[in-house]
Amino acid sequence: MTGTLVLAGTPIGDIADAPPRLVAELEGADIVAAEDTRRLRGLTRALGVHTTGRVVSYFEGNESARTPELVEALAGGARVLLVTDAGMPSVSDPGYRLVAAAVEADIKVTAVPGPSAVLTALALSGLPVDRFCFEGFLPRKAGERLGRLKEVAAERRTLVYFEAPHRLDDTLDAMAEVFGAERRAAVCRELTKTYEEVKRGPLGELAAWAKEGVRGEITVVVEGAPETGPEELDAAELVRRVRVREEAGERRKEAIAAVAAEAGLPKREVFDAVVAAKNAS
Repeated sequence: MTGTLVLAGTPIGDIADAPPRLVAELEGADIVAAEDTRRLRGLTRALGVHTTGRVVSYFEGNESARTPELVEALAGGARVLLVTDAGMPSVSDPGYRLVAAAVEADIKVTAVPGPSAVLTALALSGLPVDRFCFEGFLPRKAGERLGRLKEVAAERRTLVYFEAPHRLDDTLDAMAEVFGAERRAAVCRELTKTYEEVKRGPLGELAAWAKEGVRGEITVVVEGAPETGPEELDAAELVRRVRVREEAGERRKEAIAAVAAEAGLPKREVFDAVVAAKNAS
């Protein structure tokens, strides 16, 4: 018989949020694959758990090399528990490669549901939660970041992002530029921890606030694009959207066509707005 791969959610802050099944899985697993074995030791001490199985590291740097080893153990009947530093494995954390390989090998994969920074931030944001999409971490380079934001500029669903505290101000500036300074958002910091904070407001205001420096684990929730029709977009807004696309690397012709499609307008109308703005300057 083949074994079972168990993906276990771990607390994102408050250790009391650990699901009861996590304790049983930690004690009973043949192999515990952890993103950081030191963090795992801290978790087991806090929970009063003694692991009897073999503990191995499984992180971004060794995922490719270690996955075949773990699949071989699973094929031999082992129960393998995968945990990351916080939250659910494979959600912006190691795990996807192992899950895909286990599925390919027809090995059972199950999960111990646990805390999620994505869902917690979404619920606390005060923004619509009926439809949303998770975008993970944005690229570090400014041009690539703008390009990724541009791809979802017209997305109607609420957007959820992870971000490093030292890049938060640049990210919020870019979001204000692409989505508009008045788009509502929430910056959720240190969720479930002692200094938990949720800062809500327009992107422009949040970008200014973040320049003072923000610490901790960050999740950003952004309101989806509003319903717009041709009558709701004035010439200045059309020009701004074209400029954002050009700065992200698109040719003007392509940018104009994309903005026209988003706005439901003829390309000529957007072109005329761009030309008029250029002549006025």
